[in-house]
Amino acid sequence: MAKAKTQPPEALSFDQHGIEPVPARDRTSSSTDQFWIWMGANIAPINWVLGTLGITLGLSLTETVVVIALGNAVGCAFFGLFCVMGHRTGVNMMVLSRAAFGRRGAFVPAAVQLVLPMGWIGVNTWIVLDLAVAALGEVGITGGQELRYLVAFALMAAQCLIAVWGFYAIRSFERWTVPVTALIMAVMSVLAVTQADVSFAAGDASGAAKVTAITQLLTAIGVGWGISWLVYAADYSRFTRPEVSDRKVFWTNGLAMYVPTVWLAALGGVVASGGAGSDPSDLVLSTFGVMALPVLVLILHGPIATNILNFYSCGLAALSFGLRIARWKVSLAAGVIASAVLVAFIEAGDFATSFDAWMVSLIVWISPWAAILAVEFFVVRRGRLDVDELYQPLTRARFGDVNWRALAALAAGLLAGWSWQFGLVPEFQGPLAKTFSSTDLSWLTGSLVAGTLYYLLVGRGDRRRAAERRPPMVASAPSTDHGPTAPVAPRESPELTPR
Repeated sequence: MAKAKTQPPEALSFDQHGIEPVPARDRTSSSTDQFWIWMGANIAPINWVLGTLGITLGLSLTETVVVIALGNAVGCAFFGLFCVMGHRTGVNMMVLSRAAFGRRGAFVPAAVQLVLPMGWIGVNTWIVLDLAVAALGEVGITGGQELRYLVAFALMAAQCLIAVWGFYAIRSFERWTVPVTALIMAVMSVLAVTQADVSFAAGDASGAAKVTAITQLLTAIGVGWGISWLVYAADYSRFTRPEVSDRKVFWTNGLAMYVPTVWLAALGGVVASGGAGSDPSDLVLSTFGVMALPVLVLILHGPIATNILNFYSCGLAALSFGLRIARWKVSLAAGVIASAVLVAFIEAGDFATSFDAWMVSLIVWISPWAAILAVEFFVVRRGRLDVDELYQPLTRARFGDVNWRALAALAAGLLAGWSWQFGLVPEFQGPLAKTFSSTDLSWLTGSLVAGTLYYLLVGRGDRRRAAERRPPMVASAPSTDHGPTAPVAPRESPELTPR
């Protein structure tokens, strides 16, 4: 008798998954769906603005584009690898951290990932308000602070609603809106190149100043950009269909991050080379005039597409503490807190600018955390994890309660990253950055120190035993800390060897 097939979730089904491994029957996302999710998150005004940084620092347009293209090739490759982690296991990022940091040791990165996304939601919404108000003013809709509040909370309500509904709503939103936005951005790009006063003249920076400019650009919108997204990667790739190959997951997600980031950053450099400045409103209006108005309105898609990921991953980070509460309730609470942050930003622009600078500086923690997890997953365990063990009670967890070796490596990596960070906040400007002409290699020093130290602390014996065990990566039973979400069902495992 033929087995009855389980019906996959509909496109807009309410997502009841928490942090339990996603069963195979619910992993219905195609590689194309994943592409639109990450492309949508990066078709945003901030990428355009960051693309002007190279010109501002004294690099030529050619140098700016080359640095952005090469830097993102490295950063997006790391992102693709972390997406493979989620696809192989069906597990979200903060629960995967338990493999390296231990059952409660993973609370440390989870706490950071719980707090920072709420700040980013406020920042990403606030940063486009002037852009939206400028667009509305061109069509005769004017207003003061009241208009800013109206636009701000319309955006906040839309992104919170989508995130509360869950992954399937996020997937549908990106699937249907990103192709249209990408088409408009393509038209914008053609107009920018043909109408802007593009200059390929040599930049002003030379010698040490040029090295400084290159390192700061690499950190802001090069290698550092892809690394900043690593904490989100597996949260969405865990929904990818099991039969999709690891190779395809790597390339699809990596390119989804690479294409829009390099595209928009290069576009910002092109326009800025003609002296248009770096303010997004000025960049658009000075280049396109009245024709830019539909573009400005659709650019509001940027914060929504980005923040729905912040909302969703924030909820997963909270659940990784073992909270017995539905994910959507956590996302809703995050919306309330983010709204309060947004009000503070609107009322005090100077505070918002300072807060943004602090947020940018604080992401220095990601590269050492990522290096430790990558060493654990790909080197120590050869790309295989016993998924069930990630959910065992504290007293039975094979990964342990707190892995002090991982936390020590994380602390060392944070110190190393800070030492060569030249952030906008003086307190985050490390001694090596100051000594070497304000260069910024925080992502490199943090990851190298943390990853190398963790590898050495694990020891050859532990690495050999972990490699020899070769556990199956199949969730065979419900965990004890999932909260009120759907139970875990056994799922077929895809081919798990590297390809």
